[in-house]
Amino acid sequence: MGKVGVVMGSASDLPVVEKAIGVLKEYGVGTEVRVLSAHRCPDEAREFAASAQESGFSVLIAAAGMAAHLAGALAANTPLPVIGIPCKGPNFDGMDALLSTVQMPSGIPVATVAVDGAKNAALLAIEILALSDPALAEKLLAAREAGRQAVLKADAEVRARFQNI
Repeated sequence: MGKVGVVMGSASDLPVVEKAIGVLKEYGVGTEVRVLSAHRCPDEAREFAASAQESGFSVLIAAAGMAAHLAGALAANTPLPVIGIPCKGPNFDGMDALLSTVQMPSGIPVATVAVDGAKNAALLAIEILALSDPALAEKLLAAREAGRQAVLKADAEVRARFQNI
């Protein structure tokens, strides 16, 4: 199984990114976490992306707020799938980051999750890895079934509570 690179544009993104790291850890996926800014250290970000595949990464997750160019900068420099997490910022509640992350030019795709959607970014990375890892695919199916059961239990409880209204 390949590992997942989790990159944030600033250490201030760590509270969001920790949710992705937790999910990856829960599934036993190897993870390397970095802080690399597309604007403040573009050479290092470019080098990380350019060498990611030969370094054993299979998927990259990039979290950034405001201008949020990190995911696109990484995607421009690697053939690996890149998943962008737009992070809420101080001015536009994450809408600026969402638009910067999702509006990529043709030929340089970035899969984008919801603003601060780190958990889904990790799950998407795991789904990509699970395409070639049957054990990981089984873990995903088990988690989905557990989620299904939790909703059905809640449904039964609510229906029983309001049955005679």
